[in-house]
Amino acid sequence: MTAAGESLEASDPVRKGGQEVELVVDRTNRVVLAAEHERRAAHAGDVREQFEAGVLAADEVEHHVEGPQGARPSCYQRGYGDSDKPRGVAAYDVDRLGDDFAALIVALGHDAAAVAAHDWGGGVAWNLAIRHPERVRRLAVIDTPHPDAGRVPSMQEDNTVNWFRTYFQVPWLPEWSARIGHWWLLSKTMRDSAAPGTFPEEKLALYRSAWDRDGAFGTMVNWYRADFRQPPPTEPVGAQRVAMPTLLILAPDDAFIPGGPTRASLQFLDDGRLVELEEGTHWVIQERPGEIAALLAGCFAAP
Repeated sequence: MTAAGESLEASDPVRKGGQEVELVVDRTNRVVLAAEHERRAAHAGDVREQFEAGVLAADEVEHHVEGPQGARPSCYQRGYGDSDKPRGVAAYDVDRLGDDFAALIVALGHDAAAVAAHDWGGGVAWNLAIRHPERVRRLAVIDTPHPDAGRVPSMQEDNTVNWFRTYFQVPWLPEWSARIGHWWLLSKTMRDSAAPGTFPEEKLALYRSAWDRDGAFGTMVNWYRADFRQPPPTEPVGAQRVAMPTLLILAPDDAFIPGGPTRASLQFLDDGRLVELEEGTHWVIQERPGEIAALLAGCFAAP
């Protein structure tokens, strides 16, 4: 933990929730990103590139927890980057992941934070907002639906089984096969599901390096395995309401997350707003950084 008045280094570890996580800081000593797309997070170089492009970057955007000397902390969640990588599937239960972020906010010396999240980060952010509402002032989630949205009868048809989610349940085989052809299938999937030019070779090299770091791909897959093993919810639909102001951002061409449940999420929000983008895929943060940054700035600048 960095003491008040000290400066955060480019990769500064903080222990929270029993796990040590890596904070990512840009060269101006501001920590970038909150819970943005940890599922395929590369490393600080890729994050700094997004910062310079404007993603969550403007000084007036107050959506990060403020740390020492005004730094805005972000981290690679457990299983990613240089954060701890516990090996058991149970370590990636969503309640534990939500507890991680609640503990991180407190560890950094704050009572609450404004939180921005996408994809797996979105799932953790919803858990944080539902189970630790006192830790979230404002919430912005890109694409990921509220956990009750998929239980709405009209949304059942959107709960299609993605091949990779099913495949990842097989022991050891996904970890072995993903390396074939220097991560060929993962690289191709990212390029095919994004707008042309989103992932040039030099950027994919960063992702490959991250997948190969300390067995990270295996711990990343454990997120899917833990999610698959979640017991059916016992609460009635709608019991997990979210009270804080919440912005939902929906990209029209997300190949991995259907839009219907995200739209249906509004009914579970006391103070929610949905913005449907005209363009964008699952990788809209990389594709349209300025537009996403402006939306987040507007959300978190509101009183």
